[in-house]
Amino acid sequence: MYRALSALLIALPTLAVAQTPQPAHKPAGLVVTSPDVKPGAKIPDEHAYNAMGCTGQNISPAIEWKGAPAKTKSYALTMYDPDAPTGSGFWHWIVYDIPANVTKLDAGAGDPGRNLLPQGAVQGNTDVGKPGYVGPCPPQGDKPHHYQITVIALDVDTLGVPSGATAAIVGFTMHFHTLAKAKLTAIYSR
Repeated sequence: MYRALSALLIALPTLAVAQTPQPAHKPAGLVVTSPDVKPGAKIPDEHAYNAMGCTGQNISPAIEWKGAPAKTKSYALTMYDPDAPTGSGFWHWIVYDIPANVTKLDAGAGDPGRNLLPQGAVQGNTDVGKPGYVGPCPPQGDKPHHYQITVIALDVDTLGVPSGATAAIVGFTMHFHTLAKAKLTAIYSR
């Protein structure tokens, strides 16, 4: 009897798992990609900053996304370097109020003088104190920095923050309206 009870106790978890219904395939959700920047790879030099000792072209990379929730009313996009030796990282790009029918930004869209952003989209101030894309430019000889490009699906048409708002203000306001996020992380060093 002891052997029969032991066998039953050993088999019960297996039976319970076998009879547990499996969830249906869950869709991937929001996904961000780039033809210019690959996850985990070095960001090409053309996207690096062209100041502070860096000699890139400061061209913002093309960014694409898909799989947003049905209730998405707008998007935001940020690029952040958590490895910057500032104590608080470094914000390289902030774009918000991107219309819900837009699912990509072309290369160069971060240049305020080129007017390549979709109508209604607004650029916040980066950590150099002005709007527009600021490419990677970590200190010479520093370990590779991680650059996080994040697309955020939002439940409002507009965040209601002024043009040139800081990343902190944009991030605080987005916090209350975020439906989904997707992140692509690449590296850069010199």
